[in-house]
Amino acid sequence: MDGPRILHLYVSGGHNFFGHHGRAPDAHPAVERVVARCVAGRGLEGDRFFAHEPGHKGQVTFFADEVYEDLCATLNVHDRPASVFRRNVVTRGLDLSALIGAEFALQGVRFLGVSECAPCHWMNGAFHPEAETRLRGRGGLRAKILSDGELSVGAVRLEILAAAAGKP
Repeated sequence: MDGPRILHLYVSGGHNFFGHHGRAPDAHPAVERVVARCVAGRGLEGDRFFAHEPGHKGQVTFFADEVYEDLCATLNVHDRPASVFRRNVVTRGLDLSALIGAEFALQGVRFLGVSECAPCHWMNGAFHPEAETRLRGRGGLRAKILSDGELSVGAVRLEILAAAAGKP
């Protein structure tokens, strides 16, 4: 498995944690797909954040499998899938932090890396009591979708279309 890859694609039709402050989480499943349809300015078809609000910075979220594996090993958690983190695209071999502020393409779909997908306290219940703390600075990437297209599980070629400010 050489080179960058998309390992998993997830969508969920409802919010389990977002907007649930002070209430118990819901139980909308993260549905794994082999292909996910990206719609520019709107999000992933079938996902809870699809057409959430104009300019939403989390139209799609990315998470590194390397971080997931490190958490599993460090916290000795082996019974929770990566889907519990509620990120849409689980990657391997991509430096997601380097894409903050960059315009990039994967499998012909253009994105704008907006910010870290910061961890929240809900992850402590969904994964492990130390998850939020251990994920700070590596919780993934929030991005806007700039062009329509499809992402699929498998090999990807990262194209940097416009580097982040202050980065070569």
